[in-house]
Amino acid sequence: MQRRCRACLIGLIPPSACRHAGRGNQMHDRVHTSKPLTGELPQEGSGRDPRIDACCGVALWWIFLDHIPNNVGGWGFCDAAEVFVFISGVTCALAYGKARRCEGWSGVIRRSLRRGWDIYAAFLMLTLACAILVYLTGSDQLADESNTRVLFEHPGAAFAHAAILQYRPLNTDILPMFVVYHVLFGPVLWLLLRLPNVTLGASLLLYTLVHVFGWTVPAWPNNVWFFNPMAWQLLIVLGAWWVVGGMRLPSWAISRTALVLAILYLAFSLIIALSWSIKSLESLVPLTSLLFPIDKSNLSPLRVLHYLALVILAVRFWPHTWRGIMTPVIRGAARCGENSLPIYCLGVLLALASHVALLDISDRIPMQIALSVGGVLMMIVAATFLNSIRIKPKRQTHHDEALAHGDFTHQAERPCWMPIDLISNSPSSPFRMTRSCREPVGG
Repeated sequence: MQRRCRACLIGLIPPSACRHAGRGNQMHDRVHTSKPLTGELPQEGSGRDPRIDACCGVALWWIFLDHIPNNVGGWGFCDAAEVFVFISGVTCALAYGKARRCEGWSGVIRRSLRRGWDIYAAFLMLTLACAILVYLTGSDQLADESNTRVLFEHPGAAFAHAAILQYRPLNTDILPMFVVYHVLFGPVLWLLLRLPNVTLGASLLLYTLVHVFGWTVPAWPNNVWFFNPMAWQLLIVLGAWWVVGGMRLPSWAISRTALVLAILYLAFSLIIALSWSIKSLESLVPLTSLLFPIDKSNLSPLRVLHYLALVILAVRFWPHTWRGIMTPVIRGAARCGENSLPIYCLGVLLALASHVALLDISDRIPMQIALSVGGVLMMIVAATFLNSIRIKPKRQTHHDEALAHGDFTHQAERPCWMPIDLISNSPSSPFRMTRSCREPVGG
């Protein structure tokens, strides 16, 4: 067996840096090594791009604000849902790609099924929490608007259909969709790593067929999924395809021509969206009646183009070296993005409680502002609390002493050969496990 020093064995230094390497007998490394593929996920060294969690957190804030009745209006054809779903595809590819390198495909399947189960359990608990909140208010109007009246009238049938993801209270529709995506992401990743462009083409073909033939997934009681998973899968696959391709945009997408076209399209969508809510503009914009409403359930192509235009602008004007990423507001958004599932569920309940306040107290603008700002602050506080209570695994005594005397140095990212029990989730720890080693966002 190959001789390895104590520091190497406990993971403080990589095997290649061990001064005893190559001496004595040989011992095979037990780390999984994957076969080189057509498309390969990027190796993460210093951790994931912090803009990912920040964008996810901002999307969660905007989803919460949009769920409050008569709150923020639309500023274009798409909204925060597209951002959240696309980022979920990115983080799934990063997290499950890490699992594939360290644990093989069995690790990918195990982690994706576990994450799917987490989202499924959260959805059922959120459904129950929404029903309890509506019941306590005793408001018939809220029961109708939150799609919970059918649950009170037919509780057995409603919970049975919720268990098979066919019944969903208001604003919980995205969670069943993510259950399906996480369960199926292993095979999708397998295809993306071997035939990335073919897989994206198949996703685009399915998206097209949905719009041509009106395909959907059975639901109850009205047979409509607000987020048709056969259409919205395009953004999940597109996000994962972008990661497999090295997280780089094609040259034409970063050209001046693409930038000008993106700005023009965003301006056009802004005018159309404003005409839907401002009656005085409706007569000035002849296309309003033709384009309204933009189909969200099946992810209208106009929404996809709007999101791609936003991506082009974000890449151009939000570089990874942007110093604003360390401001308190963006750091608060990043914390929310790191805890996307519980923060999303909290946002749904806060929006429902805000709806109650608007009905029973006041629906004036000051109340709208107070509820919006207060809700976002509560989401930040909850995310900060969740980060602070993460369980810190115990380290071995000699490990702590070595660190105290500065005998070893290490980067923040955990290599595949480092034992998981040596990692702390404390933000101040040099052995902190980065977001890429934890569960992906997406519900």
